[in-house]
Amino acid sequence: MPAKTILRRVYFSLGSNLGDRARYLRDGVRDVARDEPHRVSRVYLTEPVGGVSQDDFWNVVLEVTTSAPPKELLNRLRAAEARAERLREVRWGPRTLDVDLVRWEDEDSEDPELTVPHPRYRERRFVLAPLRELRPEWVSDEDVERAEGEVHILGTLEDVQ
Repeated sequence: MPAKTILRRVYFSLGSNLGDRARYLRDGVRDVARDEPHRVSRVYLTEPVGGVSQDDFWNVVLEVTTSAPPKELLNRLRAAEARAERLREVRWGPRTLDVDLVRWEDEDSEDPELTVPHPRYRERRFVLAPLRELRPEWVSDEDVERAEGEVHILGTLEDVQ
C-alpha cells in the first residue's frame, strides 16, 4: 500500500520595497506556490522595521497547501529571492523580494537553517495583519496592536500597480 500523502497549509510572508514591487510579489507568489492550491492576502503598505532608512514595503502573506518537505519549501523561497536578484548587503535593508516561511499549520522546526514558527513574526505587524486575513483564529486584535510598524491596505495583488 502506498504511503499516505500528508497535505498541510504553510504560510509565507513576502515583501518588496525596491523596483516594481507588484511584479516582484506576483512572481514570488508564483515561484513559491508553484501549481499547488494557494491563497494570498491583500497587499499592505508597511513601514520598514529594523532601523535602516528606506522606502516603505509592500507585503502579503501566502498560504500554500502542500506535501512538500521543509527543505524543499526553503529552496523554493531562496530560488524566488534569487530570481528577483535580491542582494543581502545590509541586514533589514532594502530588497527586491524577501520571503520568509512564517508558520506551518501543525508543525514546528528548530533546524538552524529553518526555524518555524519564524522567531519574530509576532513582533511584526506587516506579518500579523495579512496573516489574520487568512487565519483570523491565530491573530487577535491585541496581537496586532502589540506588534511593531504601521500598515495600510493597498488592495489585492491583482489590482496594485
